Amino acid sequence: MRIVIAGGHGQIALRLERLLAARGDEAAGIIRNPGQSDDLRAVGAEPVVLDLESATVDQVAEVLRGADAAVFAAGAGPDSGTARKDTVDRGAAVLFADAAERAGVRRYLVVSAMGADPDHAGDEVFDVYLRAKGAADADVRSRPALDWTILRPGMLTNDAGTGQVLLAASTGRGPVPRDDVAAALVELLDTPATAGLTLELISGNVPLTVAVKDIAGN
Repeated sequence: MRIVIAGGHGQIALRLERLLAARGDEAAGIIRNPGQSDDLRAVGAEPVVLDLESATVDQVAEVLRGADAAVFAAGAGPDSGTARKDTVDRGAAVLFADAAERAGVRRYLVVSAMGADPDHAGDEVFDVYLRAKGAADADVRSRPALDWTILRPGMLTNDAGTGQVLLAASTGRGPVPRDDVAAALVELLDTPATAGLTLELISGNVPLTVAVKDIAGN
């Protein structure tokens, strides 16, 4: 498979790219900073330099053309202000979905956030972030041309992955290693029956492959 990942230098994206490359898939990561290209090559991914805050739909669609799946894993980052929560966490996600539709890429995964809600209250930066992610999720869910799955992980950690998770429409709060989030994305890519689901993910006691099969009804 060829998978194009928005936010290709993110911590989850780099892990995902490594997993995909290790099994022989072709991973392309969209990055804004060309100085990050070598980091992507080091994990076996193809770097694509493109700024999703200024690119056109046609430019992004050209990158996506011929791909088997698209993964939106971009984010403005914890040190960004409220304006970039809208332009990246919402705006870039909508642009990437528009481009996937234009390129004819149906399988579309989103790395969202637990608690994302377009109607979330509050004026802090994190509140704005949750509204932006929620608005992006709502936009994706409205698109019948996409076979979308939205993944909302709990508190992200850099602990080694265990492969033991709780995956459900609602899990309650909890931590989850980024390793396991990346592995979950691979399993979701391999499980088309998860299309149309919004899922939460935290550490648990069910093997990841079993958890995905169970949620897909397999």
